[in-house]
Amino acid sequence: MCRKQGGDSVIISWWSAGVTSAVATKIAIDEHGIDNVLPIYFHIDSAHEDNVRFKKECEEWYGKEIITRKSHNRADQFDVILKDKYVNGPAGARCTLVLKKHVRQKIEKELSYTGQVFGFEYTKKEVNRAIRFKEQYPEAKPLFPLIEQKMTKPESLYFLEKQGIKRPTMYTLGYGNNNCIGCVKGGMGYWNKIKVDFPSHFKRMAEAEREVGRSCLKHKFLDELSAEEGRKQKMIMADCGNFCDIEFSKIDHPRLEEIYNEPVQLRLI
Repeated sequence: MCRKQGGDSVIISWWSAGVTSAVATKIAIDEHGIDNVLPIYFHIDSAHEDNVRFKKECEEWYGKEIITRKSHNRADQFDVILKDKYVNGPAGARCTLVLKKHVRQKIEKELSYTGQVFGFEYTKKEVNRAIRFKEQYPEAKPLFPLIEQKMTKPESLYFLEKQGIKRPTMYTLGYGNNNCIGCVKGGMGYWNKIKVDFPSHFKRMAEAEREVGRSCLKHKFLDELSAEEGRKQKMIMADCGNFCDIEFSKIDHPRLEEIYNEPVQLRLI
């Protein structure tokens, strides 16, 4: 059970082992007080082992523990695919629903909270996503510290490393996010890189696809992928957060320009 010590309500900060959520959590602690913010991490077995080191260093930086929670019946995305016979589709990735959203919903029922912190960065795309988010999930009482501080992901990384905290290994390897190794949302270029960097994870996903008869790619199975396919430049992937599928997030909100220029107005939505 998640409980705040010494009080009835708390601000939940969803700590994902990525640089933006790490810095957003620190900003929230500085603004609201160390006793009023509860960082929570969803452990998934296929995450990079370096996350343990990164989590420990962030805990030392914050001066408090990051609570770890996980699904009670699914270990990782491979486990979800094989047991649920579903990879990805119009409704989003099944693994996000099972490994994150269901766990988050259970925590929300356990806690009395006054807000939830998310690591959306300060770009027009993410500001638009934040606006849509607040409209669709007002009960989450979302807070976006990085947007209010006008901080991008590179700026967050710079801020983090100035504290002496080494970036997570997945970033060092050239991945745009610290998602599970073998994310079903990745494209052909991503999977060709995974095949080189993490061949065992590539093999597990290719075998899982064939077992369920569905692929995480649009037009072919992973074992049909040639080394030349996909973009070779740095991948841009959707960050696998707790609310991955936000309706109309790809359509600019009418107030996007106004709120992008004055991010504090997000609090008024």
